[in-house]
Amino acid sequence: MAQRLPVLSGREAVRKFTRSGWSLVRQRGSHMMMTHPRYRWTLTIPDQRELGPGLLKRLLRQAELTTDEFAAL
Repeated sequence: MAQRLPVLSGREAVRKFTRSGWSLVRQRGSHMMMTHPRYRWTLTIPDQRELGPGLLKRLLRQAELTTDEFAAL
């Protein structure tokens, strides 16, 4: 059974994505950009206190991670 999406800040999300192989390449203003060697696109994560569930779901879909895999990081 899929876990519920956790409530995370932008920085906490960056830490979790880093554990799955993504790396923080730059920050412009309040947005952090992450890349992965296997993917051509970047993840853009806002540096906010709390990420909305829709945004987090979209980021997971782009990173090709399930909620269970993300929660285990």
